[in-house]
Amino acid sequence: MKMAATTSTVYSRMQSIQTPIIPLIKELIKNNPGTIPLDQGVVSYTPPNSSIEAIQDFLAHPQEHKYQATIGIPKLLSGIQGKLQRDNQIDIGHDNCVVVCAGSNMGFLNAILAITHAGDEIILNTPYYFNHEMAIGMINCHPIPVQTDDNYHPQIDKLRQAITSKTKAIVTISPNNPTGVVYDASILREINQICQDAGIYHISDEAYEYFTYGKVKHTSPASFPNSMPHTISLFSLSKTYGFASWRIGYMVIPKKLLPSILKIQDTNLICPPVISQYAALGALKTDKAYLFTHLSAISKVRESILQKLKALPENCQIVVPNGAFYFFIKVNSDLSDLDLAKQLVETYKVAVIPGQAFGMHQGCYVRISYGSLTLDNASLGVDRLVKGIKELAS
Repeated sequence: MKMAATTSTVYSRMQSIQTPIIPLIKELIKNNPGTIPLDQGVVSYTPPNSSIEAIQDFLAHPQEHKYQATIGIPKLLSGIQGKLQRDNQIDIGHDNCVVVCAGSNMGFLNAILAITHAGDEIILNTPYYFNHEMAIGMINCHPIPVQTDDNYHPQIDKLRQAITSKTKAIVTISPNNPTGVVYDASILREINQICQDAGIYHISDEAYEYFTYGKVKHTSPASFPNSMPHTISLFSLSKTYGFASWRIGYMVIPKKLLPSILKIQDTNLICPPVISQYAALGALKTDKAYLFTHLSAISKVRESILQKLKALPENCQIVVPNGAFYFFIKVNSDLSDLDLAKQLVETYKVAVIPGQAFGMHQGCYVRISYGSLTLDNASLGVDRLVKGIKELAS
């Protein structure tokens, strides 16, 4: 007779979700002291002094230690509205609103919970951000990967062809994680129009909005005329202000989604951590010189890495990115990208992220992250990387 499964046997929807790659790579780094991390997407700098000072203001108000508004404290919402108008050309009015959340990853999960039923589809441009793909699967929906072109830009015709009666949104990330590519305003406008015509949402992840280089500029799709009813914009302070562990981001959503978002956020969070909201308000008030100084330093690291990557074998494909702080390269190797990443840590003491985490299952791809590196560390790390790839791929 067949026995029923016991509670010690764990069967759930989570078994079909990929295991987060960052902890795996971190374990490899821990077991190989001296490894230079080119893996996780973080910056090296800390929050501005204005954020730390704002915490003192929080501590001076005992009432703030209690639950506060689910969508965020009023003065932070006001500060964000000013920032959106000034930097993104997004006006907040009666048809849209801002919701503060615990990072933009939470904003993404809020969004797809609000707009889907089980079994619905969300279109992702591949390579995708792995947490997006994971979140979609966790709520019993289906990620639909659509391959980008050779320069990692969306392919408009393929996006159109991927839309079905189950499609609820197309997701774009610009500047992009993992490729560092910045999408042209014309491409974003075309995708936004496709979403409007199809009656679906355009979810725009803009966590790296300030990380652009040269004359390249970031564009927010919610700034396009008539875009607000179908556009969901996600922002984060994690990269811009060195806020990774403070967990503060925000969404700009059509007002019609607010009742659903309130239900979701009240259940999962009740309210965003208020001490972090005060710190965020302080960050928004900081002088722009803080940001430009750090971006200038990251830009120098980027240029240094670009020069060193030229030493890679000719059969390695490198698309020069104009945003974020990533390179996404294809290595001509018989090794799987995970095996390559493991050997790079264990033999050459340099860590990268394998491309399979981003949906690239054909070929050997790796993501290089340089946001947390000094010029000296970047130089040593990429020298090790180039040496390792040359020897392992030959």
